[in-house]
Amino acid sequence: MAFKTDIEIAQEATLLPINQVAASLGIPDEAVENYGRYKAKLDIHALKDLPEKGKLILVTAITPTPAGEGKTTTSVGLTDGLRKIGKNAVVALREPSLGPVFGVKGGAAGGGYAQVVPMEDINLHFTGDFHAIGAANNLLAAMLDNHIQQGNTLGIDPKAITWKRAVDMNDRQLRHIVDGLGGRVQGVPREDGFEITVASEIMAILCLASDLVDLKARLARIIVGYTYDGRPVTAHDLKAEGAMTALLKDAIKPNLVQTLEGTPAFIHGGPFANIAHGCNSVTATHTALKLADYVVTEAGFAADLGAEKFVDIKCRMADLHPSAVVIVATVRALKYHGGVPKAELNQENLEALELGLPNLLQHVSNVKNVFGLPCVVAINAFPTDTKAELDLVEKRCNELGVNVALSEVWAKGGEGGKALAEEVVRLCDQPNNFSFTYELDKSIEEKIHDIAHRIYHAKHLMMLPAAKKKAAELEKLGFGNLPICMAKTQYSFSDDPTLLGAPQDFTVTVSNVKVCAGAGFIVAYTGDIMTMPGLPKVPAAEKIDVDENGRISGLF
Repeated sequence: MAFKTDIEIAQEATLLPINQVAASLGIPDEAVENYGRYKAKLDIHALKDLPEKGKLILVTAITPTPAGEGKTTTSVGLTDGLRKIGKNAVVALREPSLGPVFGVKGGAAGGGYAQVVPMEDINLHFTGDFHAIGAANNLLAAMLDNHIQQGNTLGIDPKAITWKRAVDMNDRQLRHIVDGLGGRVQGVPREDGFEITVASEIMAILCLASDLVDLKARLARIIVGYTYDGRPVTAHDLKAEGAMTALLKDAIKPNLVQTLEGTPAFIHGGPFANIAHGCNSVTATHTALKLADYVVTEAGFAADLGAEKFVDIKCRMADLHPSAVVIVATVRALKYHGGVPKAELNQENLEALELGLPNLLQHVSNVKNVFGLPCVVAINAFPTDTKAELDLVEKRCNELGVNVALSEVWAKGGEGGKALAEEVVRLCDQPNNFSFTYELDKSIEEKIHDIAHRIYHAKHLMMLPAAKKKAAELEKLGFGNLPICMAKTQYSFSDDPTLLGAPQDFTVTVSNVKVCAGAGFIVAYTGDIMTMPGLPKVPAAEKIDVDENGRISGLF
């Protein structure tokens, strides 16, 4: 039998009408706003009086490698598995960005027989949320530059503007630009730049806002730059928040789709976890918790990034209390952390696996001992995994008091996720000691220190002079009590992407900090992290095509 690609599997699926999926959760027709036959937005106001009943399960992972881990695939398959064992479960995921879709990573709709569908729509324009976010971002940029052009009554310093334009594409050419050229009527010349839409503060705001009123209030607090005398200038000062909210009034509504097995799936918002907070929207999560007994959600990249921000930013702001955590790993990825080249990962290598296991075990320890949450390790199965390798992973995890479940959801869908689902249900029934990494009343530097030492296990934290100065300024302006959003490489516990496994004796260097007053957090920049990625030498876009019938190929 010929091997089927993800998109071929998705295109062969028979989808349920989205109203039927909504009805399975008890959602009334008046709360369903159809976007075609298989997608819908939900009116959160029509559901606001429902009590929350669900238990929240976070799916996170080991530090990512080129070998792949399968976090979204596991999230989807686990939810299907929960339904297979008779539980009322839904999955709540992020929307994919076009940057990775056309770049190197591909889409983010799961894989094999554990996918959300229609996968082409989800991976491309979907319901237009990202376009609305980009439009709101760029409206604010246009109003900012227009204010300066029209006399600059606020006294904005063009050299102290922090707000950038946005486009949902990996376009390195736009990272640093000079605009407003061509004479007086063309604007005021200044240095400028673009961020990818998922790095825009408006993406974070949309994902953290509880409703339309909260959304508008957060938009108003956005700081776009500073005056000549150092006073922050906000979107409210530019009278921009009303029009921005108008652009986002539909985007804040959660999107409903389904898995290949007809399980309801909420897909809404998509901030990156290495440069933003990496979680789906608060509105989608709370809505899911009202409609299901078990809600499976995922956070971007590994537990040192996505899970930490899920706990310290999202759970803190949205008053969420997770019941259990799933940490996804593969034998192949652990061998990569143990020093095996990608081309040799299919060969049994217990020595390399032993060397790579500390990466997994450190994430497990953080979840158990820092966040105070029960967890299970889900081994995403590959045909090349040997019994000896699987036994070694299980032995090392059991030594920390954590069980291991083999996840076969890529090949078997929900049937391959039943064992993991049973363990998750068991964990959800246990009491936990959920806690945060740091207390908010600490200084900015102290909170960064806690993350670096408690989560990354760094030996030292170095705040460069520019970062120290900015942190002091932000505390003086009243922003010292906000949580921290670390901008850090996803490829290592450290800020050096070449340090694999569980490195020791390293220093985390913070080059600068920035306040996102609307989102409600402080961003701390480390390493060479950029808010506008670039395309690889061979972009995935080169393989994507569409035939005369509109059927897409090459999307993965």
